[in-house]
Amino acid sequence: MGALVNRNPLFDGRNWPAVPPEVMAFHRRLPAYAPTLVVDAPRLADSLGVGRVLVKAETQRMGLPSFKILGASWASYRAICEHIGGEPPPWANINELAASLAQLRPMTLAAATDGNHGRAVAFMARLLGFDAHILVPDGTSEARIAAIEGESAAVTVVDGTYDDAIEQSAEMAGDRCLVVSDTSWPGYETIPANVAEGYTTIFAEVDDALAANGIAPPDLVAVPVGVGAFMAAAVTHFRSGAHRPVLVSVEPDDANCVQLSTINGVITETPGPHRSIMVGLNCGVPSPLAWPMMASGVEWCVSVSSDAAGAAMGDLADAQVVAGETGSASLAGVRALLADEEGSAALEDPASATVLIMVTEGATDPANYERIVGRPHTQVGRVLTAAR
Repeated sequence: MGALVNRNPLFDGRNWPAVPPEVMAFHRRLPAYAPTLVVDAPRLADSLGVGRVLVKAETQRMGLPSFKILGASWASYRAICEHIGGEPPPWANINELAASLAQLRPMTLAAATDGNHGRAVAFMARLLGFDAHILVPDGTSEARIAAIEGESAAVTVVDGTYDDAIEQSAEMAGDRCLVVSDTSWPGYETIPANVAEGYTTIFAEVDDALAANGIAPPDLVAVPVGVGAFMAAAVTHFRSGAHRPVLVSVEPDDANCVQLSTINGVITETPGPHRSIMVGLNCGVPSPLAWPMMASGVEWCVSVSSDAAGAAMGDLADAQVVAGETGSASLAGVRALLADEEGSAALEDPASATVLIMVTEGATDPANYERIVGRPHTQVGRVLTAAR
């Protein structure tokens, strides 16, 4: 399949409430928290025919190669608060929080994942002295499984898709097991909402970085979409204030459930197996919780091929950004959008427009990265780390 571009007929641009400031305040107390880099990429801007391209590089976040820890940590914390019936005693750092929660052990944090979310949940469990049990779909790469196990988590490979893994994870909830999922189902909405809230820290960091450097806010923001939690965060952020850029969702062409849902006007499943290299986006059903926000707040939907994502990895490497397979999707989506006859109208004046590309992971599978890009990630200019 090739790229598919459509203007979302459900888009209405309505307001959504802003996320409270305590989310970022929570993140600031986590180990090694620092804003990740926003990279100015003039060569990408030239190749796309736009005025400026900015890349938010979520390639290293608190020691993990993706942005997922922001959602997983906040949602885990809120799940624990709900479990104990309120806030724990005041704490200044993660060690104090872990000590105050010691009476809960043994406690397990569980999640289904196609890689990064589950690793982030396991990371948070390890910091708190809890156990972690992570379910992954059949076909998950050994490198991703090993990375999750490296966080001292038990990993179960589910015979089926990501959505099958979600189903099984839901059954694990109990007195000694908190399920921290980034997608929702009937009766399970609070924690996925907290995941999306956690991601809004990323967009607040972008605002701060641009303001500090005297750069105008973006005219278009491209966001990779799996079940939709990250895009829900983007809608919450950019549809709660005065500045309202064009929001573009990007998905794999064999797992474009959000795009098909906008076309059909209702949540639509994309049956598996989903075999795109953009494994973090290989999801067959949008989160029911995120869907209303995406339906009203996303203006354009794009789905792209694995080949397009691989090419974007190389383009980002040339721009000094190490982007994994999922992380490259946004750039591939913008290329497809601006090359499309209808999609090219997304920007009124491309030559003066600023495009923000969200790169959501680094080289999570180093061997595969080297195979696709043609050189190890360690040889791509420099590996971007959190600014200090």
